[in-house]
Amino acid sequence: MTSIYDFSAKTIEGEVKPLSDYKGDVLLIVNTASKCGFTPQFDGLQKLYDQYKGQSFEVLGFPCNQFGHQDPGADEEINEFCQKKYGVSFQMFSKVNVKGKNAHPLFAFLTSEQKGILGEQIKWNFTKFLIDKDGQVVKRFGPQKNPDIIEKDVEALLKG
Repeated sequence: MTSIYDFSAKTIEGEVKPLSDYKGDVLLIVNTASKCGFTPQFDGLQKLYDQYKGQSFEVLGFPCNQFGHQDPGADEEINEFCQKKYGVSFQMFSKVNVKGKNAHPLFAFLTSEQKGILGEQIKWNFTKFLIDKDGQVVKRFGPQKNPDIIEKDVEALLKG
């Protein structure tokens, strides 16, 4: 695999979506959780999306229940929560594993391309991966990094 465009994932609505649909876009891929201390980051992610969505920028959210069982609901419940509580309109995907032998292939790729403090392993919810217009992973942000801190990196990729 050479870029994120080699992968597909099931949307939270149940459709398989090839990530090649996002060719030419700057992407922020995030593993999310509905019952996490970082869950309020949905607000910042939505603001970032609203600000740049007309400029070939997308946020892709991937719910995960691997960290403290903080996203135990079904996809439908997660989607409803995100929309009602935070007004999420960016693309959410079906719940996935982001670490371990059953990790979704996309996350295995992302973590091999951009290592974190714990090496390849994702340490918690709301780890973020910034992808350039060519589908390459250019930066990884830990859970504690709020989306507003990422804005300058998004702008630089959109201009580049």
